[in-house]
Amino acid sequence: MSTTPSRTAAIDAPAIALSSLCFIHCLILPVLSASLPSLGVLAEAEWLHKAFVIAALPFALIALSSKQTGIIASSMIVTGFGLLVAGAFVEALHDYETLLTVIGAIILASGHLVRWARATSSDHS
Repeated sequence: MSTTPSRTAAIDAPAIALSSLCFIHCLILPVLSASLPSLGVLAEAEWLHKAFVIAALPFALIALSSKQTGIIASSMIVTGFGLLVAGAFVEALHDYETLLTVIGAIILASGHLVRWARATSSDHS
């Protein structure tokens, strides 16, 4: 399956945005909830953490199914997604949920950026 830069952007741009939302949710929302207590409900919503991970799955699978993704981007996507899954679904790791999610979101978004850059640079070669 050939991946054009526009197809890559259609997959990676929303994946990066979703990872960014996850990152913001984990780091900024708890701070805001201290000043606006009504946001505390969203800061602690377990279903929202799981929803972010489930929403990220199709983007990760589509990216990984491309032969042009490359080993570095693939490794980053798998690692980042794995950390998100661990943070959201492994109860024994609940105390580390924010740490796992933040690191996972950064690695996952970076993997999609590497993939996107690779597709863009191969188009100009």
